[in-house]
Amino acid sequence: MNVFPPVTEAELLAAAGGLSGVVRKTPLVPLHDPQGRRDILLKLEIHQPIGSFKLRGVFHAVASLADGRRARGISTVSAGNTAKALAWSGRHFGVEARSLMPESAPRTKVDAVRALGGTPVLVPTAEVFRFLKEHGWEREPYAFIHPWTDRDVCIGHCSMALEILEDCPAVETVFLPVGGGGLLGGVGAALRLLKPSIRLVAVEPAGCAALRASLDAGRPTSVACDTFCDGVAVPYITEEMYPLLAELTDDVVLVTERDVRRTIRRLAIDDHIVAEGAGALAAAAALSIPPAERGASVCLVTGGCIDADLLAEILLE
Repeated sequence: MNVFPPVTEAELLAAAGGLSGVVRKTPLVPLHDPQGRRDILLKLEIHQPIGSFKLRGVFHAVASLADGRRARGISTVSAGNTAKALAWSGRHFGVEARSLMPESAPRTKVDAVRALGGTPVLVPTAEVFRFLKEHGWEREPYAFIHPWTDRDVCIGHCSMALEILEDCPAVETVFLPVGGGGLLGGVGAALRLLKPSIRLVAVEPAGCAALRASLDAGRPTSVACDTFCDGVAVPYITEEMYPLLAELTDDVVLVTERDVRRTIRRLAIDDHIVAEGAGALAAAAALSIPPAERGASVCLVTGGCIDADLLAEILLE
């Protein structure tokens, strides 16, 4: 059974209403194609106030807390975008926002957390995942917002599904990057609820393919993780998320680091879109599949928070 009951349409609509005026309805724009094709549409979550879709779920989860609990302060674990969303939410509600972050987190994201009033606590990557696996937040006073397994986070992410289907009701396939699975568990569940025929394709970097390994094994599995796509650099699928992700996933596409970099460069030069590694994964996957096999497709460009030096390096390749 799933760790939490399936999202209902009433919950989805209520969450979308609560996020009105907080998150932006982001556009669907055609990927530039020399042949003039318009069968790949990009969902530009880079236009959210923090540059990432994470604000949808994190704000909804923070807003759903009881006032007294929220007043104690809020915390999370993040490579960057969830921490930014938490800091933005903490500033909105006037409460402390603390994020445990890996020392390898992009400097751009760490600085952004501080600029938003959040407190980044940098520790070795192994310590981040130890904290998660051992439920370290249970020994802290803060209200903890889990980036993947918090049902309210997933419900907040669901709001994106309404926008996709409103702007492209004929969509056949949606490509979603996967790290811990909160995006697929939220947006994917809502899309499947609202349009059961839709095909959901999970996309992972080839160097950190925990979902693919878990589906192949028929159980949650850990993998080695070597990728510059920090937003999805999660080396395992949790016991809580596995049943839902296995139910929703129609296919998994693995993308090489080289192809992610090529896609970041293409988006920047041809489409004038700045995407981070995780944000370019979905488009990279769609480009690897013949149009006849995927049909009208939407790719989630989940974030654009990339270090300037890395972007310059990719653009000069």
